[in-house]
Amino acid sequence: MKSQVLIVEDDRDLGNLLRQYLELHGFEVTRVFDGLEARRILQTQSYHILILDVMMPNEDGFALARHLKGQYPDQAFLFVTARNRKEDILHGLRLGAEDYITKPFDADELILRVNNIIRRTKQNNRTDVEYSIGMFRFQRNNLLLISPTEEKTLTEKEAGLLHYLYTHRNELISREEVLLTLWGEPDFFNGRSMDVFISRLRKYLSEDASIRIESMRGAGFRFMIT
Repeated sequence: MKSQVLIVEDDRDLGNLLRQYLELHGFEVTRVFDGLEARRILQTQSYHILILDVMMPNEDGFALARHLKGQYPDQAFLFVTARNRKEDILHGLRLGAEDYITKPFDADELILRVNNIIRRTKQNNRTDVEYSIGMFRFQRNNLLLISPTEEKTLTEKEAGLLHYLYTHRNELISREEVLLTLWGEPDFFNGRSMDVFISRLRKYLSEDASIRIESMRGAGFRFMIT
């Protein structure tokens, strides 16, 4: 089975060259032009790795990386970009990138790095990481929330939100931060949607009184485990 690659690059010439070169080396490649297009396609398709530019219209690569970190925390991605300042490189790596390659770059080196990343992530993903949340066991990749009495399959959005809250447990998280990371835009309608998902998670976790999702008026949320 061919490895699936998504290129997110607004430069048509460079994007086409990358696509052709990857396909020559046995990859199956999809190409989109900005972060918003990438978000849409990721709702229905999965990829072994994403190759991101930074400077793009509508949504840049850093914003897309923040979304990936919250919504698809196990998604492998790297940056291929002209942004070569040290602070940009460090920022990209802090956002979870497996690598940060600056333009111009050697195409053969890119192929080697992509292959190494895919091989490493396949090994890491053979078994799902399981989190202990109070009395529950949470398998993020399998979308499972397991209690002593039942096993519940979550939606991708529910699992993404629970993972984000858990990894920021006992911290005050602003509504804008959650909306920007998981929904992309901190607008009114996304805010209403988020409130529905928060209510669902409260219901799912209500069996354990030590777990609370506190709403802080005008501030955000705090995911508490006592």
